[in-house]
Amino acid sequence: MPSLTFVLPHWLYWAGLIVFPLIAMYLARRTKARGAPRGYSLPLGYMILVAGGMLGLHRYYLKSILGLIYLPVFIFILVANGEQRDARAQYSDASNLVVRAEETVKTEAPRLKIAEASIAELQAAVDSAEAGSLGRRVAESKLKRAQTQLSLQRDRLARAETDLKEQTPIADATNRARSFWRSMALYAFWLILLMLAIDALLLPRLKRQAEAKVAQEDTAEIDATIDAIEAVEQRDDYSRISTGWTGVIDRMSYYTGEMVSYWAVIAVFVYYYEVIARYVFNSPTNWAHEGMYLMFGMQYLIAGAYAMLCESHVRVDVFYAPMSPRHKAIVDLATSVFFYIFAGTLLGTSIIFAWDATKVGEISFSDWKIAYWPMKWAMVLGGLLLVLQGISKMAQDIRAVFSPAREA
Repeated sequence: MPSLTFVLPHWLYWAGLIVFPLIAMYLARRTKARGAPRGYSLPLGYMILVAGGMLGLHRYYLKSILGLIYLPVFIFILVANGEQRDARAQYSDASNLVVRAEETVKTEAPRLKIAEASIAELQAAVDSAEAGSLGRRVAESKLKRAQTQLSLQRDRLARAETDLKEQTPIADATNRARSFWRSMALYAFWLILLMLAIDALLLPRLKRQAEAKVAQEDTAEIDATIDAIEAVEQRDDYSRISTGWTGVIDRMSYYTGEMVSYWAVIAVFVYYYEVIARYVFNSPTNWAHEGMYLMFGMQYLIAGAYAMLCESHVRVDVFYAPMSPRHKAIVDLATSVFFYIFAGTLLGTSIIFAWDATKVGEISFSDWKIAYWPMKWAMVLGGLLLVLQGISKMAQDIRAVFSPAREA
């Protein structure tokens, strides 16, 4: 399989976090517009083909059972790549042993001949020395050391020759297996690309066929139910936006929360790419995981104000839920000090972190080396939105306390 060398540029990462949610928000509002017909989107179909075509997801979207053809081919690619990785590991081990054995034979064989020749000379020196003399003892000591060294050299040479004899066939066999499975994976990959190219041409026709199937079904009741559910969900969140100057803060919290919620869709595409790159092309990325956990960290912080607006934070409602709106407001005002301790600390600490990161140009320690200062300023944004939403909530609680007529 060919290798994937794509590394996400830093500018594209940050631009994608801004542009993609804005486009998604626009398309969502366009789809929900009154009178907009339900149906299949051709641009969405092509996007699914590009992002998940190797699994045939574009055909599932358009209700085509032939999408199942992609699965066995894709699974075969995964199996072939697994066999290729195993063969490559075995080949690496065997070839390393063969290389070391060849080097040992190359270096030890000449040394062994020289050592064998020196043994004869040392033996002659021992024979010519006078028995019991110092010279004879010195010659015998040299002879003994040379004989020991010669024995070790013979053992090393014998092991090297054995390894060379045993590992050479293994290296050849695993190399052939590696080439075979690599070719099989590549052929399967080209087959999927061919099917994707054909489906890219057929996609408009598949869309018309899917819409024709839907037209034959009675979907009025289903559509009405979906519309009702969407309307309730929209009303539940948007109806929490207050009037007056606090409504400006509430809208900021609402729209920033909606915007970062679409980052979860980005994560689906990125992790899909990572899986395909790792297991199909044997090219794991050095940016997907880091980019996503940074994104989710920013999403967690920025969406805090939205969660507060929609009262989505965890709360013990045993005593709180039965209270009237005025009594709830009183309890919220009394306990708001704990909120401001947390939110103020978050905002102040984030400003220090962001300023320090900007001054030193802090970057990640990975090979991707992305700058951390935008993420730190996103922490500041999240803390600021949370503080502002707390101010809005406190103002609304004060209204509720001093306007008993609002109780209902």
